[in-house]
Amino acid sequence: MDERSIAENIKKLRTAKKMTLQDLAGRTGLTKGYLSKVERAKKAPPYSTLTKIAAALDVEITTLLAGDITPPEDVRLYLSRREKRKLIRETDHFAGYDYEILADGKPGKNMEPFIIHAPWEIMRTYSHEGEESIYVIDGELEFHYGDDILHLKTGDNIYFDSVVPHVGRSIGETKAKLLVVIYFYKRNRL
Repeated sequence: MDERSIAENIKKLRTAKKMTLQDLAGRTGLTKGYLSKVERAKKAPPYSTLTKIAAALDVEITTLLAGDITPPEDVRLYLSRREKRKLIRETDHFAGYDYEILADGKPGKNMEPFIIHAPWEIMRTYSHEGEESIYVIDGELEFHYGDDILHLKTGDNIYFDSVVPHVGRSIGETKAKLLVVIYFYKRNRL
């Protein structure tokens, strides 16, 4: 998904909820001017900002990323078929990362599962509310967590508080393939 699609989704959701940019600014703590630039795809907000926008719009972040702005009302079991998922190439939000969203059609969730293909180079660190688990499906990952650097191999798993700045990069001969689950325990449901 490109930046313009994410921007369009934010604007569609905001206008569908009859919210002004000022309303959204009040709910997110961001400025009206900044949000206007985001909606016009002039600014690519980081993941932490997208989580604030998603919470203010009362949707999951994957709704902004995947474009599904009309999820079903009550889905207690959600099946994500491999052949129906899309590989989303890197965006400014996730520089260097290719990923698959595993539960984009499941509304009301507190966890976001992804399959992520880690880049070779570190572009930026991430920091957001919640907890995160990363399981290495294949390859090797150099993981930076605060001042610590860990070397993870196939089958290794880490679980951490995601407010601490963190980032991973592939090392070895193949790109690391990861199962990443983010849990938003401090989600602000408005």
